[in-house]
Amino acid sequence: MKKEVNILYVDDELLNLELFALVFKKKFNVITADSGLEGLKKLEENNEISVVISDMRMPGMNGVEFISSAKKKFNNIVYFILTGYEITEEIAGALNKRLIN
Repeated sequence: MKKEVNILYVDDELLNLELFALVFKKKFNVITADSGLEGLKKLEENNEISVVISDMRMPGMNGVEFISSAKKKFNNIVYFILTGYEITEEIAGALNKRLIN
């Protein structure tokens, strides 16, 4: 079976990156990045990424900041954000602006 969907998963927790890749690699091409900056680099390197999933809480650049920056250049990608915490005003604003799904 050909894997046609390329997913970029961005999270600063290495265990989460490993688990995500392990679970989803059978059906999708999984690319991982451990920071928003690395995520932007991966997007530059791979123009076939169609889905981005990002953790919200990361040092340096949080998930909304990463997605805001990425979407300026890669607006044809579907973006999702994950958080283990309550929905913040920042996340709610990004949802209202349709920045994330």
